Amino acid sequence: MESSDVSSATSPPSTPPGTPPGTPPVSPPVVERRPVTTEVHGKARVDDYEWLRDKDDPAVAAYLEAENAWTQARTAHLAGLRHTIFEEIRARTQETDLSVPTRIRGHWYYSRSFEGREYGATCRVPVRGADDWSPPAPAEDCAADQPALPGEQLLLDLNELAEGHDFFSLGGSSVSPDEQLLAYSTDVTGDERYTVRVKDLRTGRLLDDEITGVIGGATWNREGTDLYYTTVDEAWRADKIWRHRLGTAQSEDELVHHETDGRFWVGVGRTRTERFLVIAAGSKTTSEYRYLDADDPDAGWRVFAERREGLEYNLEHAVVGGQDLFLVLHNATGPDFEIATAPVAPTPAEQWRPLIPHDPAVRLEDVDAFAGHLVVHQRSDGLTQLRILELGDAPERLVADDYLVHFDQEVYTVGSAGNPSFEQPTVRLGYTTMAIPSSLYDYDVRSRELTLLKRTPVLGGYDPADYEEHRLWARAEDGERVPISIVARRGAREDDGGGTRPIPVLLYGYGAYEMSMDPYFSKPRLSLLDRGAGFAIAHVRGGGEMGRRWYDDGKLSRKQNTFSDFIACARHLVETGWAEPHTLVAEGASAGGLLMGAVANQAPELFGGIVAGVPFVDALTTMLDAGLPLTVTEYDEWGNPEDDPEVFDQMASYAPYDNVAALDYPPILAETSLNDTRVLYVEPAKWIARLRATAVGRRDFCLRTEMAAGHGGVSGRYKSWHDRAFTLAWILDRMGLADAPVAPLDQTVTGTPG
Repeated sequence: MESSDVSSATSPPSTPPGTPPGTPPVSPPVVERRPVTTEVHGKARVDDYEWLRDKDDPAVAAYLEAENAWTQARTAHLAGLRHTIFEEIRARTQETDLSVPTRIRGHWYYSRSFEGREYGATCRVPVRGADDWSPPAPAEDCAADQPALPGEQLLLDLNELAEGHDFFSLGGSSVSPDEQLLAYSTDVTGDERYTVRVKDLRTGRLLDDEITGVIGGATWNREGTDLYYTTVDEAWRADKIWRHRLGTAQSEDELVHHETDGRFWVGVGRTRTERFLVIAAGSKTTSEYRYLDADDPDAGWRVFAERREGLEYNLEHAVVGGQDLFLVLHNATGPDFEIATAPVAPTPAEQWRPLIPHDPAVRLEDVDAFAGHLVVHQRSDGLTQLRILELGDAPERLVADDYLVHFDQEVYTVGSAGNPSFEQPTVRLGYTTMAIPSSLYDYDVRSRELTLLKRTPVLGGYDPADYEEHRLWARAEDGERVPISIVARRGAREDDGGGTRPIPVLLYGYGAYEMSMDPYFSKPRLSLLDRGAGFAIAHVRGGGEMGRRWYDDGKLSRKQNTFSDFIACARHLVETGWAEPHTLVAEGASAGGLLMGAVANQAPELFGGIVAGVPFVDALTTMLDAGLPLTVTEYDEWGNPEDDPEVFDQMASYAPYDNVAALDYPPILAETSLNDTRVLYVEPAKWIARLRATAVGRRDFCLRTEMAAGHGGVSGRYKSWHDRAFTLAWILDRMGLADAPVAPLDQTVTGTPG
């Protein structure tokens, strides 16, 4: 059979004979099975749907479009609810708005958004003087055709850059040290390969320089003559650092560093002091840093500490009492890291001197150096913390004081935000809970006073006091206590007799790469909460919420803990009266999508619906192919099933696609993007095809593919609101709340303007 024989490869969603064109289908598409048998470690694997990997095959495109048509037909009854939710999100949003300005050298930089426009703009105004560290207040009228601040200069109009493209993403922007040039990168397909351009901020014109195939953005050297950037290999591994001299062609760029170890990736940046350029090379378990001293460029790039398997570290430049030193965050003395000092010179780990020793109760995550203080990012008992170290006046008296920034809420997230200036006397920090909108503060290190600069406005009379937040603890199979963060509208659980009753709950999970799913506020989520549902985050192993041990216990041979923890959290919600299985919906994306696929196989009876976004559900096939994007760099996370029979067996025991069985699965919505380079569209496409062919009972499966997007989904805020409204409507339908009443919105603003 020819691959272009679309009709024989995929039976489209069917309609009765004689129905008019355009009539919605009444049954889902049926995909032809084309069995492919492979043998690994003496074991045969039969895959009926691997042919869907050929993105250029017209039959594949036809299948994805047929699935989209079925999903639209299957959810047609929710069209009104989707529109309502979109309007609720829009009604809660102050569409014309201004971010809090951040000082970089001689200007305050900020972004603007405008009603009716998908994208915003970036702007700046001059500082008022060398000691001007208080961000300027905007004009009361922030209309699109008016400057928000006196002397405003438009840097980038993202709507203009996005014009004519179905997808648009700004990868990064960086102003040259003399503040006369702006390097910025854009992606118009969603494949995360960016193009860098340079704009002359004095004239507004673009320079002839154009750098393609870049990951992220570009970094200036101190003189403002060169840009450093990163590119990827065929496996989408960041492997090369280049230097581009302004005014020359990309073909003339100098290759500064090539990382040949397939487990490692690289990146480039500049220290806050602007003295050092640094190249970081890292695998999942090992680090290595190179640095270039702008005060001594003839010395060239130097390796600070050569890579040693299992040793992770990063580098920060500090100045204490007029003396330069490196701060080293490392795990040489324990898994939860310590902070040490070292001279500005190549220095082995044995010569690092501890500043904050390793503490198994505190996971140290990062350190930022400023002229008068250090800011340490850490977590303890499952919560984020900011720690301030006031610096002394000499290297032998490095720390004058050491304390935490305190907050009163039971469950919260805090972190520094927008602190690019080495000389700044304050710390800009972000704070949020699941009920309190994202808030920006300036923290005065000397007086220890917090000044609220802005709380994200929420229109419609929103009041955080109308919601209750809690930290719950589930008990995993092995006895481990697993934290759950949960929020609901106050009174939603009250029954007529004054007691409590179960409510529908959306349970979210991720559990990989030591990425912590900390509590956060969401305006779209209010459309769930205000209809009587709850939202919970299961802080499962594989993430970093409870320290490095939490991560180590949820990867490689211990990966099953991630799935068991999530199931334990779901059972805890049911057993403690928070939820009931038929209205408990699970959601996760990417590696969290793998989690969704695994729990669907292992505990389908616990859930009334499952949403899997860009899901890594065909994990074993991917990890068996070293030529696919990211596979080799992922060996330290998942293992190498191609080389190790034990890893193969272990992954085969949980990989969602391989374990689809004749079970009565809950309804499943899988969402993916055609141009995703991290988790290829073929994984959810194959998964849904196998589920539909194998499952028994309800067999209610939907696949929705964005045909012009990447791993992060659609671009543009209105498009993203429509996208989320689609998913939320499906979730509410699974919860039995599609017709639930919701309190009307007024136009009161909750938040601090500016």
